[in-house]
Amino acid sequence: MITNKMRRRDFIFLIGVTSFAVSCPAKARDVPALLGFLGSGAADSSAILLDAFKEGLQDQGLVENRDYVLDVHWANGAYKRFPEFARDLAQRNPSLIMVTTIAAARAAQALNSQIPIVMTGLIDPIGAGLIDSLARPGGHTTGISSMIQDLTTKSLEFLHDAVPGASVIAVLFNPANPTNQPMLEEAITRGRTMGLALEAVPFKSPAELDATFDRVIKTRPDGLLVISDATLIDLRDRIAELALRARIPTSSSIPEMTDAGALIGYGPPRRTFYRRSAVYVKKLLNGAKPADLPVEQPVLFELSVNLRTARALDVTVSGAMLARADRVVE
Repeated sequence: MITNKMRRRDFIFLIGVTSFAVSCPAKARDVPALLGFLGSGAADSSAILLDAFKEGLQDQGLVENRDYVLDVHWANGAYKRFPEFARDLAQRNPSLIMVTTIAAARAAQALNSQIPIVMTGLIDPIGAGLIDSLARPGGHTTGISSMIQDLTTKSLEFLHDAVPGASVIAVLFNPANPTNQPMLEEAITRGRTMGLALEAVPFKSPAELDATFDRVIKTRPDGLLVISDATLIDLRDRIAELALRARIPTSSSIPEMTDAGALIGYGPPRRTFYRRSAVYVKKLLNGAKPADLPVEQPVLFELSVNLRTARALDVTVSGAMLARADRVVE
C-alpha cells in the first residue's frame, strides 16, 4: 500500500523564461499528424510512460487516430539501433520526433532535417550538447530536462543514512549513456568524503543483467546505487528483485524504482515528464518553432521509501527520513 506522507502536490516546472505563448492558430489537418517516438526500453515495461504521454495529448485536445498517430520504435536497451530508427522515421515525414534518451536525441539530430525533436525528460541536455541553453535551446530540439544529473550524490547520501555502517557501495551504470560516466565519477568523489568505497559495475545489455548482477554481488557491497539511465529504469523490476534476493539495499534517483522494491528513490516522477511533453507537441503542431520554446525543468522532487523492503532487509529507516518522505510503500 502506498501512503502519502505529504499533501499531494502538483508537479511544478521551472520555465526558462517567465512564459511563452504560441500565436499561430491551430492548423487544419486532412490527415492525422505522424508523431515519431524513439523509446529506449521495451514496449511492455514502458507502456505506463507511453500511456502518460497519450493522456497528456488528450489533455491538450488531441485524439489518437483523429489528430495524430504514433510510430513507436523500441530499442530494448540497444542504443546503437537509434540511427536506423531515426532514418526510418524521417522517410515517413513525421511532424516531430519524441526522444527518451540522449542517444535517441543525437540520432534524430543527426538527420540534419527540420523535423522538431521533443525531449521527454533527458539528463543534462546542455552538457550533452543537445541544446544551447534552457531559455533559448536553438536548433530543432526542445522539451523537458530531468535535472537528474544533480541528484545522484543525494541518492547516495540517502542510502548512507539508511545503512550508516556501510563501507562498500556497488554502482550500477550504463557506459553507453554519455551522462552516466560523469555521474559515476561525481558519486565516487562524494563517496570518498563519506568514507565509502564505490565499486563501479557496467551494464551491458538486458540479456546480461543476471551476469551483471553476479558482478555486483562479487563486490560484497553494503548497498547498491543505480545511476539513472532509461534502460536501467526500464529493468527496475528485475533489478529490485535481484537486489532483494541478494539482500542489498538499493537507492536511485528514480522514485518509481521504490515501487518495484528498491529501498529508496529520490527524484522527479517520469510520468509527469511524458505527460507534460504533450504541451510541446500541441504547440509545435500549431506552428511554433522548437527554438522558441524554452526547455522546462522540474523544481520539486519526490523522496520515496519502501518500508516493506526495509523490513525484509532488516534496515531501520530513521524517523527523520520517514518524516521527509513524500511517499512510503508499506
